[in-house]
Amino acid sequence: MTSLDEAATWRKAVAGDGDAFGLLFDAHQHRVYRHALRMLRDRHDAEDVLAATFLELWRRRDAVRPVDGSVLPWLLVTAGNLSLNQARGLRRYRAFLQRLPRSEELAAAAETQALAQVGLDVDPALLAAITSLNATDRQLLSLVALEDYPLRVAAEALGLSEQAARSRWQRLRRRLAQQHTPDSLTFAAEH
Repeated sequence: MTSLDEAATWRKAVAGDGDAFGLLFDAHQHRVYRHALRMLRDRHDAEDVLAATFLELWRRRDAVRPVDGSVLPWLLVTAGNLSLNQARGLRRYRAFLQRLPRSEELAAAAETQALAQVGLDVDPALLAAITSLNATDRQLLSLVALEDYPLRVAAEALGLSEQAARSRWQRLRRRLAQQHTPDSLTFAAEH
């Protein structure tokens, strides 16, 4: 944030200043929304996660500790956790619907419609490999490779030591690289 002293604004928000909290929302809402959208691939679900993330920030403002003077890493980790919960709930709901009797034609039409709504050009094998990672590794990958945070900041946001984060990062890079050609898989440079 260039025009906003986030540390001072955060102190005001912690003291209960709603206007200061609004400034933080305005500053970070787009990043949090994009993060949730990447994880959920549905804009309505991402909007729900965005709202829930900032509600949690307000509710837990006394306990939240900024990382490098910013609450954005905390917001991204929280949005990631809420997105995972949302996705789990959707999988359970879809599994329930799959158990209901229905015709093959309806099932094929529903799947085609769902794929059209997602509209992502992502290698399905890569997506499957990423979703098979544990939650901490997925969040580490998201913060470092997608959000371009230094490994040190991602480690702090996830409550890991920098060495533990570096070790996890190397392991998950090797694991994903073994399953894909170098052309189909690129990571942000290590920081």
